[in-house]
Amino acid sequence: MRIWGQIMTAEQTETDMPTADADEAAASTRNALDGVDLDRAIEALLMVADEPQSVMGLATALNSPVKEISAAVERLVADYDGVDGCIRRGFELREVGGGWRIYVRSDYDEVVAAYVSEQNPSKLSQAALETLAVIAYKQPISRGAIASIRAVNVDSVVRTLLGRGLITEAFTDSETGAINYATTDLLLQQLGINSLDELPPISPLLADGSEGFDDDVR
Repeated sequence: MRIWGQIMTAEQTETDMPTADADEAAASTRNALDGVDLDRAIEALLMVADEPQSVMGLATALNSPVKEISAAVERLVADYDGVDGCIRRGFELREVGGGWRIYVRSDYDEVVAAYVSEQNPSKLSQAALETLAVIAYKQPISRGAIASIRAVNVDSVVRTLLGRGLITEAFTDSETGAINYATTDLLLQQLGINSLDELPPISPLLADGSEGFDDDVR
C-alpha cells in the first residue's frame, strides 16, 4: 500500500506540473501589470507592434478580460481624438484589417509624406501603381489579364509587387495553369482601410468611361 501511495503521489505531482507552470506564467503577467494603467499598457504594445492587434490578442497579452480591453481601446480613441477636453493628437488609433493600429492623422499626411520622401526616396513606380490598381479592383486576376488591360508586359512589375508583399498568388487555374493574383492585408494596412469595399469607385477616375474594366467595377 505504501508503494502504491508513492506511485499515486508521483503521478499526481506530474499531472499538477503543467497547471502549476501555467498558473505561474499567468501570475507573472499579473505581477508585471500590478500598478500599471491598462490604457497605457495597450498603448505601449501598439507602439511596438508591426501589425494591427485584435482586442482578443491584446486581452491575451495583458491577461485581461476582453470587455476591459475594448473599453480601454475606446478610451484611447477618444483620448487621441481630443474628446472631453483632451488634446487632439497628431496620430490616431484606427481599426484596420481586423485589429487596431496607431496611424498618423490624415491632417498631417502631407507633412509626413514630405519627410518620408526625403528620408526614403524609394517608392513604387507609376507602372507598379497602375498594375496594383488593376489587381485591387479586378482580383483575382491572372498576369495575362493584367497585361491585356494595361496593354504592356507586366512580368517585372508583378514580381516587384510580390516582393513588396502587396499582392499574393491566390490560386492557379486548373485548366490554363495561369496564376491568379490578389492583394494582401499589407495593402489594406498601407491604405489605412478595413476592406477593399472602402476603395473609391473607379469609373469617375477613368478618362473615357471604363475602358479595360467592367461596368460593375467599383
